Amino acid sequence: MIQSMTGYGKSELNLNNANFTIEVRSLNSKQIDINVKMSSVYRDKEIILRKHLSEKLQRGKIELSIWREKSESSTKYKVNTEAIKEYYNQILNLQKELGLDKSDIIPTLLKMPETLIKGEEKVDENEWEEIAKGVDIAIDNILQFRLNEGGKLEEDVSSRINKLTVLLKEIEPFAKGRIEKVKKSLSEKLAELDNKNIDENRFEQELIYYLEKQDITEEQVRLDAHLNYFIETMKTDSPNGKKLGFIGQEIGREINTIGSKSADAGMQKIVVQMKDELEKIKEQLLNIL
Repeated sequence: MIQSMTGYGKSELNLNNANFTIEVRSLNSKQIDINVKMSSVYRDKEIILRKHLSEKLQRGKIELSIWREKSESSTKYKVNTEAIKEYYNQILNLQKELGLDKSDIIPTLLKMPETLIKGEEKVDENEWEEIAKGVDIAIDNILQFRLNEGGKLEEDVSSRINKLTVLLKEIEPFAKGRIEKVKKSLSEKLAELDNKNIDENRFEQELIYYLEKQDITEEQVRLDAHLNYFIETMKTDSPNGKKLGFIGQEIGREINTIGSKSADAGMQKIVVQMKDELEKIKEQLLNIL
């Protein structure tokens, strides 16, 4: 089954008076490209997250965001004792110098800059386990999104492959009559010439060689096989975007060869339609995992 490379997944958590929003986004890319945005507190977990995302999502430009919104009551501060001592000594000296009354100066000290500093946060392993579960939920959501989008892509691409199959069958009447038409045309041209000095055996050999070059039977057979293989590959469970791209190249090669051998206007028109359908298929393949 086809999966899209684009997708979006989200989960939300509330842990220890903190709200967490986890988002995973995916866009088209030939390889896997992972970008992780989260608090520096969890930075040592980034390698684990990258490996996990790579295993689950396999290909695409992936962005994981873990947003942490803490309540004011959960914020931890500690007293900057060195700063307070420095302020205290300076205020005492000022009191002596100016003869000011000695009063409780603690409230004043705590209002001074940098007397309270935010405490260093450490990773709570129990909290991280819950965050990891939230990441898995977001990944499951994006995988479901990819499947849903993939179903739409498969429907569109399948209809275009079927159209190519129909167009290939429309070429058959032209292919059957074109050899006789070419042979007749060459014979008529030859009759207009003075053919007394022409070696009949050599002429027959050259004519057969030329007609074989103009025959498109092999291209028709190969193109039909490629179209069937394309449909079979789409139904496989493993990621098949790159493989479908290679098959698409082979389909294009056969269509181009048929076009180069066709001299009939009706046949050329069908080839143009086939090329148009193939280009639309290639555009969709860029989005397939």
